[in-house]
Amino acid sequence: MMKCIIFDLDGTIGNTLPLCIAAFKKSIEPLAGRSLSDQEIIATFGPSEEGTVQALIPDYYEQGVEDYLKHYRDLHMMCEAPFDGIVEVIEFAKNKNVRLAMVTGKGERSTEVTLEVFGLRSYFDIIETGSPLGPRKVQGIAKVVEHLGIAPEECIYVGDTPSDILSSREAKIPVIAAAWAETADKEQLLALKPDALFTTVEEFKRYIEQACT
Repeated sequence: MMKCIIFDLDGTIGNTLPLCIAAFKKSIEPLAGRSLSDQEIIATFGPSEEGTVQALIPDYYEQGVEDYLKHYRDLHMMCEAPFDGIVEVIEFAKNKNVRLAMVTGKGERSTEVTLEVFGLRSYFDIIETGSPLGPRKVQGIAKVVEHLGIAPEECIYVGDTPSDILSSREAKIPVIAAAWAETADKEQLLALKPDALFTTVEEFKRYIEQACT
């Protein structure tokens, strides 16, 4: 029986990637003195947002980070709620005494902003956020498993990117590919053979209901 669900945040809980890109453009472009393409920004992902700022405008790091966080909060009206059905999945799992955790590449401060806006902070037993130095999802998953004292095979990780699948495999836990966001690439996800892939939250909800009973 499933005992723990570990969620990614961007593109899994909510459609926040367009928000992130918009906030990066508003904060970085004035300091860099040039326009940035979406792909130029996305190419820096892996580290937290602080890592993106460091990569794109290292001479304006502190101001860039603060400007990003301000714009991220101010623009959150672009994504005011989680994906439809996600709250129901989380509440169902919680009511079945399944432990809930989050391992995200986002920085701590932006993660707290989004969870506050979504009203979800209280649901998660432990939250592991990203690092400006580089990806750390494998370490984050390992910390969750150790902290909760649950065997890896009794957990699942739910994420929307190929790196989420690879990180879960390295951490030796089953992985669900979340392909319900407009930004998800279903074919790339399928190529890495996740334990399951769902294109709608409703499909994922039915899977969780079966796995938790």
